[in-house]
This record gives sequence, structure tokens and C-alpha cells, in this order.
Amino acid sequence: MPGDPFDPIERATELSVLRGVGFATLAILCTCLGLAAYPLAALYCAAAGSLLMAGVLALKAHRAPHHPYTRTEAWLLLDPRPQLAPAVAQRLVSAARARCFRRYAWIAFKAALGLWVAALIARLVGLGG
Repeated sequence: MPGDPFDPIERATELSVLRGVGFATLAILCTCLGLAAYPLAALYCAAAGSLLMAGVLALKAHRAPHHPYTRTEAWLLLDPRPQLAPAVAQRLVSAARARCFRRYAWIAFKAALGLWVAALIARLVGLGG
């Protein structure tokens, strides 16, 4: 269940996670650009990179409740910081981070699956040898 998009903690978490996912996606795209002469290898690389990103995000979602909320980028982005009891803040920030990590892990997994299918089709039609 997604959180309230107008909640400052949700917005800060979304920005924090999306920034990291964007840089990871940029790295995958740059690697594929380097393999432009080998389209099948570029598809495999993109699929593997997306699958790796999905796995890392799923792991981060699993570990989010154990990460101190005061050491998260989402908490540092909040200005002004909400006046919450530490236990409540830990629960809210951790839950928001876990939801966001899971959402982007699922998107990355679906992208990886689509890229693997595209690579299979490309291989079947003879693209890239």
C-alpha cells in the first residue's frame, strides 16, 4: 500500500531512492552504449544490470527497518524535520523507505524480464550472432 504522496517523509524518501535508481540506470545505459556494436550483448548486459538493481533494491527494502533513520538521506532532506518520538520516526521513515525500495525493485525486475525476452527474440531472429 503506497503512502500519502503529500507526506513530507514519503516525498523525501521518493527523491532519495529515485536519485540512486536514476544513477544506477544511467550506469546501465552507459554500459549498453559501450556495447552498441554488439546489440545482443547490450541487451544481455541491460537485463543483467536491471536484475542486479532489482536484487539490491529488494535487499535494501529488507534491511530498511534496521537502518537508523537519522543516517538516511530521506531524513536529512526533511526541512523542517518533524518533531516525532525517535521510535515513531524510525517506524515511519523505515516503512516509507521499504515501500519505495520494493516499488522500484519490482519495476526493475519487470524491466529485466522484458529485456531478457527482447534478448531471446533478438537471438531467435539472428540479431548479433
